[in-house]
Amino acid sequence: MDILSNLLIPIVNLDLLMLIAVGTFAGIYVGAIPGLSVTMAVSILISFTFSWEVYPALALMIGIYMGGVYGGSRTAILLNIPGAPSAIATALDGFPMAQHGRAGEAIGIVTVVSFIGGFIGIFALGAFAPLLSDFAIGFQPRDFMLLAIMGILLVGSLSGDSLVKGIFAGALGIGVGAVGMDPLTIQDRFVFGISELRGGISFVAVMIGLFGVSEALIQLHSIHTPAVRQKITGIIPSWSKVRKHLPLGLQTSTIGTIVGALPGTGGDIAALMAYDHAKRVTRNPETPFGKGAIEGLVAPETANNAAVGGAFIPMLTLGIPGDAVTAIMIGALFIHGLNPGPMLMIEQPDMFWFIVSSLALANVFMLIFGLTGIRLFVRIVELPRTVLLPVIMVLSIVGAYAVNNSLTDVYWMLGFGVLGYFMRLYGYPLAPIILGVILSRLLDDNWRRAIISEREDFGAMMMGIFTSRCRCACSWRW
Repeated sequence: MDILSNLLIPIVNLDLLMLIAVGTFAGIYVGAIPGLSVTMAVSILISFTFSWEVYPALALMIGIYMGGVYGGSRTAILLNIPGAPSAIATALDGFPMAQHGRAGEAIGIVTVVSFIGGFIGIFALGAFAPLLSDFAIGFQPRDFMLLAIMGILLVGSLSGDSLVKGIFAGALGIGVGAVGMDPLTIQDRFVFGISELRGGISFVAVMIGLFGVSEALIQLHSIHTPAVRQKITGIIPSWSKVRKHLPLGLQTSTIGTIVGALPGTGGDIAALMAYDHAKRVTRNPETPFGKGAIEGLVAPETANNAAVGGAFIPMLTLGIPGDAVTAIMIGALFIHGLNPGPMLMIEQPDMFWFIVSSLALANVFMLIFGLTGIRLFVRIVELPRTVLLPVIMVLSIVGAYAVNNSLTDVYWMLGFGVLGYFMRLYGYPLAPIILGVILSRLLDDNWRRAIISEREDFGAMMMGIFTSRCRCACSWRW
């Protein structure tokens, strides 16, 4: 009865219910704007809610978190500009669908599968949190290094027609991610005496430039071509279509939950791994991957939304953040006098079940708000290119500047936009660059931590990697 009464706290309290709804609605539109990340929104909220009671503060943050992860898919599908890193894989098939007049269908299926993936992650949080936290805490630096290596191997799935070009793009991304001060030795790397490079190159600036600015430049070639009329029918997918893709969604939701539960990973890595899994297990898709495959939407969107529930597992059971947003939420809990960790579920079980229930409610509101307003959203891609291209450029500039309030990031964004333009002209894929940037620091840091933990015994570290690979392979196959 105690569990049930705690689960009902945000349901029977109208104020909390409204805060979750408002947060989810705001999160969807914050996530849809490139550069305005969920992490930024939640961090800003702390300064506004530190004087609130803990339940209202968490309700609003949870709503923004859940809505923001889903919201990144909107601009990824409509403009080929991922609103969030976790929507990078969504753009690979979502934008081609929009180009063929199927934007409404794409957003509809993404909304429904995001709802399914979100609930699987929340169910795992409520039912298997201690078990999954034990699995996550058992990961050593060498295991995270292995995870990064597995991620880098996804270049093969993201390379398109040329593996050589994909490998080159992935290596370029790793090099870009390595720019800046070394986190262990505080030595400059690849800065060439330029002080602005010591803090590294903003990942958001790279992402927006490669996808947003390059897309605007590419579309200049056909600026007077009439826009594709979008089909507004079929927004809510049929049950037969959902049932057809449900097995894949369950598999990729499991991947998303497990990857999300690993400290320091998050929905972006989960989405890319899920996309690779979909390409490997899907036989004879109706549309090829990269050309508008429904499976290319189902996999990343179920995974990145399931990763939300997964990220709360180490936060609530171990006091270790699963991603950047849960790291901020740990700070919010400390501000309110709570200590997330092993004793939270024993001393304050009401807080654990309140968070589970709030996530579930936010997931429901995400479905409701996600299926409304689609008709208005899809009109964006029907705008004349003479109007749409300046809009893309303005969004790109605002998004790049908003991260650090820095014009330097805007310059980087424009530079990578030009680079992305020429790479697309010559058939080089852009996704491997983003993959390399994401995984570069994870690989670098954990490589050296693994060596240090084994007292620089390379043989012992390789033996540890081998045993880790066997354990990870079992989990991955499941």
